[in-house]
Amino acid sequence: MATGRQDDPAVAPVPGRAGRGRRPDKARRPVGSAGFARFWFGQTLSQFGARIGTLGLSVTAVEALDAGSGEVGVLGAASTVCYLLVGLPAGAWVDRALKRRTMMWAALVRGAVVLSVPVLWLAGGLHMGVLYAVALVVGLATVFFDVASQSYVPLLVPADDIGPANARLEATAQVSALGGPALAGLAMRVVSAPVVLLADSLAYLGGFLVLAGVRDDERKPAPVAAGAGRLRADIAEGLRFVRDQPVVRRLAVSMGVSNFFATMVATLIPVLVLRTLGFDPFTLGLIMTCGAAGGVLGALLAPVARRRFGDGKVMAAGLLTAALFTAAGPAAATVAPHHRAVAGALLLAGEFGMTAGALLFNVTQVSLRQRLCPAPLLGRMNASIRFVVWGGMPLASLAAGWLGTHAGVTAALWAGVVGGVVTVLPVLGIDRIVAAHGGPAARPGRAAHREVA
Repeated sequence: MATGRQDDPAVAPVPGRAGRGRRPDKARRPVGSAGFARFWFGQTLSQFGARIGTLGLSVTAVEALDAGSGEVGVLGAASTVCYLLVGLPAGAWVDRALKRRTMMWAALVRGAVVLSVPVLWLAGGLHMGVLYAVALVVGLATVFFDVASQSYVPLLVPADDIGPANARLEATAQVSALGGPALAGLAMRVVSAPVVLLADSLAYLGGFLVLAGVRDDERKPAPVAAGAGRLRADIAEGLRFVRDQPVVRRLAVSMGVSNFFATMVATLIPVLVLRTLGFDPFTLGLIMTCGAAGGVLGALLAPVARRRFGDGKVMAAGLLTAALFTAAGPAAATVAPHHRAVAGALLLAGEFGMTAGALLFNVTQVSLRQRLCPAPLLGRMNASIRFVVWGGMPLASLAAGWLGTHAGVTAALWAGVVGGVVTVLPVLGIDRIVAAHGGPAARPGRAAHREVA
């Protein structure tokens, strides 16, 4: 496996800290071990809850509380603004703590907070302020959960199994999402959207219980000096790695632009489907389920495609595929007045292809970043990436709400399509940069890993 040249200062281990936090590969278990299987299942439950929660909060806002495009944009911003508020220190804190314990606490917080929505709805006290607060707290816990989760994989499996582990995690996350949105949409025909969020809460709490049973070889990092100065130094170390490692820097730029425009589209899709086109919540859930099916395909294809074509070509193909199929949303709005069935088919196909391309890119780039980053920097590298990439998402949600209100939902979606095409530029030719600055990349006809999904 290519972990990067050890004489490259951008990827070499940090002096005096290289051994902290994880043991050599021989001490870790392969992807078929019971420990990884439990972690895998816990991640699936958490992803299942997140899918239901995303749909449930949006439908609750639009249908139960009659929210407009602007309010839906604020709701989307509330769920992601935490990456700007605590994204960077979260990485330093995660690197100082046990990753699994961090994930457990985050899952518990998310489950408890989401539970407040159906409780307040039944008591007659639910309003948009509550949804904003729930989205904010869930987003805060998600920052810690996601940073710890991405940093935990290299500590749980051997280096050669990082690619297959990520492919399985992404594939099963999408499998869990296959039934989640559709079942949630179907349930919303019987009970109100806030009540359906009970399933979201239970999924998070189930993930907490499963993670409690995982056994690993992670050791608590050695204590570091407390204080704001030390925290700033730790944060700066992670940011410097992202800035100075040429491959990771390009990935950060590409993901930042991609997530901005993808967030604009995702924010407005519920408004497009429920209000502009007049479909019901079940149809919205079915569309999201088609997206999950595409995600399964993309995640399963990623390791095979990477071995055959190389990292750069696979990531570029994934981004272009996602951008192309994103155009199905505004196209559906154009044909809906004349061919409603065609509009529905376009939405289903568009979500399938968009998510397939996104997952093809995502599985490849996550595995590449994890291979290039030294172990003691994993949490801060992931947090720095998420700060850069997800930090723009609140602005994207607000921009989507503003554009949807003043220019129309269809025009705002076309802006997202055009922006999505631009995201491919930073990853063009990235295989040459990997070979020059981060060790040999997988090339056609050469299996650099035992990557099997």
